[in-house]
Amino acid sequence: MMIRQPSFSSIQIFREAPAFLNGAECAADGSGIVDIAMTLDANYLRGTMAAVLSILQHTACPESVVFHFLTAEADDRGLAAALRASFPFLDLRVYRFDPSRVRDRISRSVRQELDQPLNYARVYLADTLPAGVRRVTYLDSDVVVVDDIRALASVDLAGHVLAAPEYCHANFSNYFTDAFWSHLALNGTFRGRRPCYFNTGVMVMDVVKWRAGGYTRRVEEWMAVQKRRRIYHLGSLPPFLLVFAGHIRAVDHRWNQHGLGGDNVEGRCRGLHPGPISLLHWSGKGKPWLRLDARRPCSVDYLWAPYDLYRHSSPVIEEW
Repeated sequence: MMIRQPSFSSIQIFREAPAFLNGAECAADGSGIVDIAMTLDANYLRGTMAAVLSILQHTACPESVVFHFLTAEADDRGLAAALRASFPFLDLRVYRFDPSRVRDRISRSVRQELDQPLNYARVYLADTLPAGVRRVTYLDSDVVVVDDIRALASVDLAGHVLAAPEYCHANFSNYFTDAFWSHLALNGTFRGRRPCYFNTGVMVMDVVKWRAGGYTRRVEEWMAVQKRRRIYHLGSLPPFLLVFAGHIRAVDHRWNQHGLGGDNVEGRCRGLHPGPISLLHWSGKGKPWLRLDARRPCSVDYLWAPYDLYRHSSPVIEEW
């Protein structure tokens, strides 16, 4: 006898969020649209729900936010139905990302989750989104936004393709292998620029410039080099660094309080960095919903909990 796994559309395991309406300051003619792109995956759906709720709750113009979701799931309609059930008022579009487009380009990294094809969907955003989308803010599914997303989405790109918080104090050499640093033709790509680390889980992209500059192909070229000789460790991040490090518009660090998921091996607890915070990011192995369910949460996970729409949450979290 075959038991069919219930789909997200047949069992609603997430609560419905309240409706969020635009304030008086929001443009009535549709000129203030904010396009947000995220991936949509069954394993991270709980995080995605929390991220969406946090964005809507903290922006003055929630009805002006358009969400674009890329998914590689066979049950893409079920995932979309789950989102619409929790956010019936949400302006959302779902796009099917073909894993075969990138599967043969992926090299094994330090964590299996980083090797999933959907983790590379951000490389193909400009190829996937409609022509009318000229600028998009990409966010990972393990974030919560505690400020008005419009402030990040409207950052002055100053002619750059990407904007993101930049960390020039980080040891940049750690992201690449000795084989890379010993090969002059390869490491020469950084000649003439000051390469700094940035996290690709929070980025503002000029979609028009990305397309015109052929940046999908440029990132793919470095992925091809990685297949021939191992030059980096961490999934989709290093090829972005190879193409863009030193050539992005730097954004205030408050827009990516990253690393809250700990390291990529054990996911040990980490505290908050000093300074103001607009976005919390559980990058790393540890995810707040998993640690809370296992009753082994880190202190920062309680900052994520109020945005959790999962029906089995505690009574305290259930209250609005």
